This record gives sequence, structure tokens and C-alpha cells, in this order.
Amino acid sequence: MSTLSLLLCLLTFAFSAPAWANIQIQLTDLTYEKCTGDAGKNMVLGGGIMSANCFMVKGVANNASGKVVYNADVFGRIYDANGNDAMPERTRLGAVEEFPVGKSDFQIMVGIPADQPEPLQLKQFKASGFAGKVRR
Repeated sequence: MSTLSLLLCLLTFAFSAPAWANIQIQLTDLTYEKCTGDAGKNMVLGGGIMSANCFMVKGVANNASGKVVYNADVFGRIYDANGNDAMPERTRLGAVEEFPVGKSDFQIMVGIPADQPEPLQLKQFKASGFAGKVRR
């Protein structure tokens, strides 16, 4: 009986995804706008030596996993009007606390060096998070 129990236990773990599995979220309909009010006021980059402009990146998230996704990191590339990478050292741009099942709106705040000309180009955006809550 113990051999059967052990086999059943191993098969259960082999064919079920763990609760902490990374879930991919598709991001579409991306737009951006300058931050309003005090959001991003006096924003700086590079250890406080480069002035930055604050932008809100907005879009639609499509969570097709059938599970609420928590603590999702947002990745993407932002290029300036000349096609230069506005943030060459970073692809992780922000985080979203929760993506419900299905389609939902999202937004993240980003700081772009003040000398990067607009319009900005938003490319290769995606998000990934977890099916269970993760302590931070």
C-alpha cells in the first residue's frame, strides 16, 4: 500500500503546476501620457544626477490563465522619437499588484531621461506574476 501511495504522490506533483508558478500576461493597446499633478514631481534618475520626465504608461491586460495573478512585474522597451532606447539598462519597468481574470486596464509610472525626445515608442510589453500571493 505504501508504494501505491508514494506513486500517487509523485504523479500528483508531476502533473500539477505549483501555486507559485509564473503566469504570463499579454499587454495590448499601449499608450502613454505625461503625469499630472504632483505625480513624478522632481523625478530624477541615475542616482539623482539626471532629471527625468514622468509618464503614465496605460494599456489593457489579458489574463487568460483563469486565475487572479498577483505581484506582476511589467517588462517592455521604451524608445524615443529617434529610435534610441530610452532605458537601455532596464526592461522591468514597474509592477501591478493584481490582474483579475480576463481583460482589465492597467497603468504604471515610469521616469524617462528629460533629454529623450517624444513621441515615445512602447514595444515588447508583457507582464508575469503569480497565482498565489507572494510576501514582499
